[in-house]
Amino acid sequence: MLHLSDAQTRAIYKPAVTERPLWDFPDGTLAHREVAAYAVSEAGGWGLVPPTILREGPAGHGSFQQWIESPVATEGEADAALLAILPPDEVADGWLPVLDAQGPAGEPVVVAHADRPDLASAAVFDAVVNNADRKGSHLLLDAAGHLWGFDHGVTFHSEPKLRTLLWGWAGRSLPESDLARLESVHQALSDTDSELSRQLTSLLLADEVAALRHRVVALLDSGRFPRPRDEGPAIPWPPW
Repeated sequence: MLHLSDAQTRAIYKPAVTERPLWDFPDGTLAHREVAAYAVSEAGGWGLVPPTILREGPAGHGSFQQWIESPVATEGEADAALLAILPPDEVADGWLPVLDAQGPAGEPVVVAHADRPDLASAAVFDAVVNNADRKGSHLLLDAAGHLWGFDHGVTFHSEPKLRTLLWGWAGRSLPESDLARLESVHQALSDTDSELSRQLTSLLLADEVAALRHRVVALLDSGRFPRPRDEGPAIPWPPW
């Protein structure tokens, strides 16, 4: 339970000392990236990442993120209203196929996601923060139907690493609402005295902040959802 002034809430606590070392991310930085993702989500108006702070906890310094209850999804599972694995003939209108695969018995299946504006905005946010691990279980709807995203520890790398299940809009024009969000982040990053710039300078490496600016500008210039890269995997593993 996290206590903030007179309020308290359940929270996800990720102490830096328990982080699993990764070959491509500096040790002890994942909690900072969780907080940086929240800062960008708020600065752009995505409202995707639950409130996240850095604080000392029982196991030391780490990130605390507000716990979000879901009436449908359980831990480790994707919300069926957002993503699903389906037989090819059961992909309904309003759903976008991402990849063809095989089920446990070798039967053909399709991984698909809903064609929802909030999910499309999450895809834009992931491109901005260079999310290397957007699994299906990292997205859920709360009781009010609001979309939330979690687990942003492997983000903001200076090299392209976008791995996601949200490729259904690849190459399409970005919605005006997300172009406005990108412009808000761009303006904040252009001002070294802005709250966002100050936050990110304290949380990320200088080359990672520079790469973030470059990604935002590239998205504004293209006006389109990114496509999968020719190099490296484009889908996280495991996808769920």
